[in-house]
Amino acid sequence: MDKKTISRDGTPIAYERYGDGPTVVLVGGAMCTGATLAPLAQALSDRFGAVTYDRRGRGASGDTAPFAVDREVEDIAALIDAFGGGAALYGISSGGALALEATASGLPVREVAVYETPFAVDEVAAKGRAEYTERLTELLAQDRRGDAVELFMTLVGTPPEMIAGVRMSHAWAGMEAIAPTLAYDNAAMGDSGVPRERLAAVTVPVLSIAGDGSPEWMRAAARTVAEAAPDGSYRTLAGQTHMVDPQVLAPVLAEFFGTKG
Repeated sequence: MDKKTISRDGTPIAYERYGDGPTVVLVGGAMCTGATLAPLAQALSDRFGAVTYDRRGRGASGDTAPFAVDREVEDIAALIDAFGGGAALYGISSGGALALEATASGLPVREVAVYETPFAVDEVAAKGRAEYTERLTELLAQDRRGDAVELFMTLVGTPPEMIAGVRMSHAWAGMEAIAPTLAYDNAAMGDSGVPRERLAAVTVPVLSIAGDGSPEWMRAAARTVAEAAPDGSYRTLAGQTHMVDPQVLAPVLAEFFGTKG
């Protein structure tokens, strides 16, 4: 990514834009860079100006201490400003939580779509997330980046043998490089529960999506997001899991952004 905009605190944020239509900013989740969402941006580019970006602390973007979720909201604001002062947002996983927070914060967002934002829907899940937060904080404080990545992969259900394989791959160094941003995604998730009060402040249309091949708790979380937003709707995608196919997702987003925009 060779294009950059400057966030409010002076942090450079690297981005790419695909297409020339109405702006849609795509917000990646944990362990993602802008490149992760490039296939989806390309699939949307015939109708929209789809913007991918490296969230702070990742890829070609900078980082400025101390971190706060508000700084990531300001990063999105800078991207929106760079393309005329209005945009739709799409966020996947914890990036969805950030997209919702940015919208609730009053940024000039037309509508927002999220895919499987992993909010906890019961006490067991909330307890597990609290334990994850405590352990992640410890590992990052000790600069045990590889162990932090493994902890996250375990949280999302990656089998131990697959984690061992990834540790041996060329991709592992890049994953360790952005491991500190796991704390950023964790912060974006708040206390891990569905942020009903914040969602009540989101007056623009919200589309919350889940795959019917994902665990029931993910679908429950997605339904709850839609129910908590004043203008929320919920949709499932047949045959999809958390690793959603961009070619399946893009037409759904295009329809939502096209009719709501």
